[in-house]
Amino acid sequence: MSLPLDGLVAIVTGAGRGLGRAEALELARLGAAVVVNDYGQPGRDGSGEASAGPAEQVAAEIREAGGRALAHTGDVADTQQAGELVELALDELGGLDILVNNAGILRDRMVFSMTEGEWDSVIRVHLKGHFNTTHFASAHWRRRSKETGMPVYGRIVNTSSEAFLAGSAGQPNYAAAKGGIVGLTTSTALALAKYGVTANAICPRARTRMTEDVFAGFQEPEDGLDPLAPEHVAPLVGYLAAPAAARINGQLLVVHGGMVAIVERPHVQAKFDSKQETFTYDELDAVLTPHYAGRPAEETFAAAEVLGLKREPGGGA
Repeated sequence: MSLPLDGLVAIVTGAGRGLGRAEALELARLGAAVVVNDYGQPGRDGSGEASAGPAEQVAAEIREAGGRALAHTGDVADTQQAGELVELALDELGGLDILVNNAGILRDRMVFSMTEGEWDSVIRVHLKGHFNTTHFASAHWRRRSKETGMPVYGRIVNTSSEAFLAGSAGQPNYAAAKGGIVGLTTSTALALAKYGVTANAICPRARTRMTEDVFAGFQEPEDGLDPLAPEHVAPLVGYLAAPAAARINGQLLVVHGGMVAIVERPHVQAKFDSKQETFTYDELDAVLTPHYAGRPAEETFAAAEVLGLKREPGGGA
């Protein structure tokens, strides 16, 4: 019996632990050969010496279960190393069909206390890291499509966060990076659709090294699967990587604890037209001030309210 991802090759970044590990194992279970990327630094803030251990361990798990896997320990936020990651998949596994971007770090601080380094490092790993691998993968798929004159098979699954959807007061760098990833995803989806490639983003909620303080008050159940286990997220990634998801492109999906929610794109809540050539201050005051008067501040986060999400400080990968 064939599996949904038989014959396909996947890259999963940040796959040595947590969500990335669960996603890599799921893609392998569904039949894909997997390049397991992880820089291997022990600190969730990107501190400590890089190590091949986490990536090698997950790759070994996949091989022991009968799958094909390689480890890559490069830094995806480094342009050259991201290119080498894509080349490894092409050279050693014979192709690239699926890219799952998950690598990230946290350096939390209120916006008035955050340093330039704390801002730059989080933007670099999350947003630039997503761009780098997407750049090299998309260039490969475009080249193949032009050579054959036909669409290719390509799937990109990016990792955003509810910190972007609902706000996160102590994570301006992280929230900005995750919002940027959604913009990168929709732009990529439009650019690559004609080549047969889809790009989607997920907002996962899971108990991982990066969210250990966020969910410290939510105890793991004594029996059964933890509602916050990364294993709740991995099946959606496997599905989005599969042929069955060919019509899903440029979408944002929230996933956790046996729930998947599709997030609509922003829409116009209200519209006001000037009664003259252009608005004046007084006219704007006359139409906008009454519109917002008495409205709870939380209506700014209407999407989060509809999804039943709490504005936790974090909650993403």
